[in-house]
Amino acid sequence: MDIWQIIVLVVLAALVVAWVAIIAYNKGRVSGRVSAEQAAASDETALCLFGDDVPVRPTERRLVEVLPEALIVTDRNGRVQYASPGSVPFGLVSGNRLNSREVEDILTQAATDGGVREREVQMPVNRSVFPSSNGRGLEAGQSMPSNMLYLRVRIGDIGDDLYAIFINDMSEQRRFEAVRRDFVTNVSHELKTPAGAISLLAETVTDAADDPDAVRYFSGRISKESARLTELVRRLIDLQKAQSSEGSVLDVKRISALAVARAAINDNQVQADARYIDIRLNVNGKPVPISAGEGDDEPSETELMIMADADAMQTAVKNLVENAIHYSPEHTTVAVGVGERDGKVTIRVVDQGIGIPEKSLDRVFERFYRVDPARSRETGGSGLGLAITKHCVQENGGRISVWSRKGEGSTFTIELPAAPADEEPTAADEEPTAVQGA
Repeated sequence: MDIWQIIVLVVLAALVVAWVAIIAYNKGRVSGRVSAEQAAASDETALCLFGDDVPVRPTERRLVEVLPEALIVTDRNGRVQYASPGSVPFGLVSGNRLNSREVEDILTQAATDGGVREREVQMPVNRSVFPSSNGRGLEAGQSMPSNMLYLRVRIGDIGDDLYAIFINDMSEQRRFEAVRRDFVTNVSHELKTPAGAISLLAETVTDAADDPDAVRYFSGRISKESARLTELVRRLIDLQKAQSSEGSVLDVKRISALAVARAAINDNQVQADARYIDIRLNVNGKPVPISAGEGDDEPSETELMIMADADAMQTAVKNLVENAIHYSPEHTTVAVGVGERDGKVTIRVVDQGIGIPEKSLDRVFERFYRVDPARSRETGGSGLGLAITKHCVQENGGRISVWSRKGEGSTFTIELPAAPADEEPTAADEEPTAVQGA
């Protein structure tokens, strides 16, 4: 065998060895990949439900945080394994256990039959007095903290001795339903009362046709009830106008807040005099005359300007002054103050009246809501004045709040942005005229 034959045999042997090595390597890669896939498939915790490349724990945490309900995970005995941040305000967990007997009962039922149980529970809550963050009291639209929580609780089995407790706070919905029921009841009562009285009085007048004194008396009663019904309808129309943003266009101008306050006081002066109530006006704490042009000591900074609809703002302030007069004892004082601070103009009405109980503070701006219905009927109130005031103020970009304590009087504060400086006087700076029949 010559040298060339030896070389050829060596080359062939090397090729065979290389070919065998390549085949073995490929088989090993396939086998390794299959083993890895089998291992991954057998380990369910290595995969996320939302994708192979999604990390499990961070995704779980974010999912729980965006859920509309709070989540608590426990075992069948109520030992807490996890509680989401949203569940903390409900106070259902003490240490590492559930502290609500009602929730534990639902958990026991779900653990017994293996199904999903859902129920609404009421939870008493100890709350302090509503904290006033701005010092002006409770703003219209805010709610006083309730002493009762209404929680929708849903419990189901999610694993080996693990149960998910989903909690949805229904308190605001229950409060809205109560407000709606009260409104329907009140509006029905307010419309039926004068209408029914007119009908009965008309029958009485017919029966007493031969008695002139009785006819005059009952005719006067009919006129009074008719006026009450007319006033109620007018107030409803005013409220509808105030609430309708498409049906009415505000005539926003640069107007004087002091002029608005003066016009509102003049509209109520006759009622105040009849009840011997003194109305005082001040600007930034300094007394000023109620009528423009009176006195020489009027401060130079009285022209506090706002951008608003003059008629709407005068209606709002007029209603506040009217309420202050109606709900104050005779020989007391109603103070109307206009001021400016931090770019905001405020109009404040303070009385020495009967005050408003704490539980009613967040409802006084509701339509037809009245703290004392008997007193309201005596004073001729319709329960719509503050609702109209709220919408008038809010439509002009302002806020209204109330502070009150029973037996100590009330303070209503309107806050509006101050108008930008305008060096040249315009027709919009003129004082508003009295609103007839407002």
